Amino acid sequence: MDSNNDLEKLIENLPFFLQEHLNKHIYKDQLLEIVLDLGRRPEARFLYGPEYLSQKIISWQDIDFIVKRISKFSNENRAGIERTLHRISCIRNRQFLINGLTCRIGRAIFGTISVIRDLLEYEKSILILGKPGVGKTTIIREIGRVLADEMEKRVIIIDTSNEIAGDSDIPHSGIGRARRMQVPNTDLQHQSMIEAIENHMPQVIIIDEIGTDLEVLAARTIAEKGVQLVGTTHGNCLENLIKNPPLADLIGGIQYVTLSDDEAKRRGTQKSILERKAYPAFEVIVEINSSNSWTIHEDVKTSVDLLLRSNFNINQLRQFSLAHKIQIKCQQLQNYSNFLLQNQNNGNEMFHPNGKPWIYLNQSKEENTFQIHSKTLVIYPYSISNNFLKEALLKIGIKFTLTTNLKKASLIIGLKRQLKQNFKLKELANKKKIPIYSLNQISIYQLTKFAKILNQ
Repeated sequence: MDSNNDLEKLIENLPFFLQEHLNKHIYKDQLLEIVLDLGRRPEARFLYGPEYLSQKIISWQDIDFIVKRISKFSNENRAGIERTLHRISCIRNRQFLINGLTCRIGRAIFGTISVIRDLLEYEKSILILGKPGVGKTTIIREIGRVLADEMEKRVIIIDTSNEIAGDSDIPHSGIGRARRMQVPNTDLQHQSMIEAIENHMPQVIIIDEIGTDLEVLAARTIAEKGVQLVGTTHGNCLENLIKNPPLADLIGGIQYVTLSDDEAKRRGTQKSILERKAYPAFEVIVEINSSNSWTIHEDVKTSVDLLLRSNFNINQLRQFSLAHKIQIKCQQLQNYSNFLLQNQNNGNEMFHPNGKPWIYLNQSKEENTFQIHSKTLVIYPYSISNNFLKEALLKIGIKFTLTTNLKKASLIIGLKRQLKQNFKLKELANKKKIPIYSLNQISIYQLTKFAKILNQ
């Protein structure tokens, strides 16, 4: 991953005794923020922990020195440095005089979203969840650049506090060709979201820190208009979002429903249950557990429904290292087969040659009736790129060969929506007794599920 942080431009605006110490610090590339409080020693926070920068305490003159060299503070007590991504926040006393500063290092890290690059290509709305300071803004900044530069989409960034594209009328190069709309006041953020739709014809809108009812309503409006939305909000996991009333509408909203006696008995639940009210505004949710470990919900409506029924476990965990190695770990969902049966079999399925479901992805080894006895699979790909299939299956470690001759195939793999339309293929598979594996989406995660079935 390549990083562009303009750290020198921040350091040169600090008092001279701090400049000297930071310029010589061997771990300055790991610097997260600098805290300067009146009457206290200056403190730096690194990836490995906090550290004092000097024995000298901060005076009024030191704070005044910094304030005069940066931009003016907004109503939210935030300022910046021209043409950089750094953010300086202030603490005021009762007389509104500044007696503390927090200087957060802003970085444009190229390649940080490689672990979810496949999700961007599906053109689905994505919500990023995480605690403050975990790197959500850095992630959506890179998402904006990739969508605008590499996927050539019309991207509008709603930059309320100038954190995404920097504190300048000219946006930082970290957002690439994406356009930036500045918002004069945080209370007007929802208006700018709707204005972007009406005036600038974007294909993608990016918004940081969705938090109010009006912003949630604006997000739902954008989703209804068919525009892809990428946003962030505070929270550790999807369950936090469900329990947060102002934000619950982002994932469809929650309501109490009273079931009939027969329905409650069939489901094995109480008569009063929680259910999702509507379709989610965001179709994919990414939980930032740590800087190199993310939990992915590729189907938010299914994840929410499972959570409300207390049947949910982590279904996808993506991890990556500085060596550019990405690991995707899948865990089975509790009672997922029963959930799919109650919801008209919406999940991925293995079809019998007679067209009936062969196996659901989470069945146990004893229930697994799908068996391929040959050591090497002979796969007939349908509506899937051969190059993608080769790359994905090689990473997973499956022995296989691809064929264009259906008669020689031991397995057919294809997209579910395409396979449903090809009746001739199903008939031929029925005659030759060739099983068909269907994918909801073309992704390594879906193929990892397939590999798990084979290894059972």
